[in-house]
Amino acid sequence: MPVKANALDHLVINVSDVERTTTWYQKVLGMELQVTDLGPGRAKRTSLLFGNQKINVRPKDADKVDWFTADHVTAGSDDLCFLTASTPDEVVAHLDALGIAIEEGPVAKQGARGTLRSVYCRDPDGSLIEISSYQD
Repeated sequence: MPVKANALDHLVINVSDVERTTTWYQKVLGMELQVTDLGPGRAKRTSLLFGNQKINVRPKDADKVDWFTADHVTAGSDDLCFLTASTPDEVVAHLDALGIAIEEGPVAKQGARGTLRSVYCRDPDGSLIEISSYQD
């Protein structure tokens, strides 16, 4: 029987400044900060928790011994879509209140389960962040 993925547990983003990035994701998307001690002589692991998933936040210049990672490490090259129960108008108002520029939206986009209503902005490294809700 072939292996078939059924969910995403975590992903890793490479960033230029861990503190700046985690503060942004906490403020903009309400994520919870988690710092894990990996043991003596090893770096700490910084993560952002949301729903049943997490984002590991990797400094772009981290030692590959501490972070087994992709071959080509670049901060700001991600394109991520996050689901919210908030309406697009609420997302726009929230981003406006925080002084975060909206790149596009609200616009209709195709998601994994149907049509999304999306608002786009950028995180501190320039990664494209899509904040979406389904039209149900």
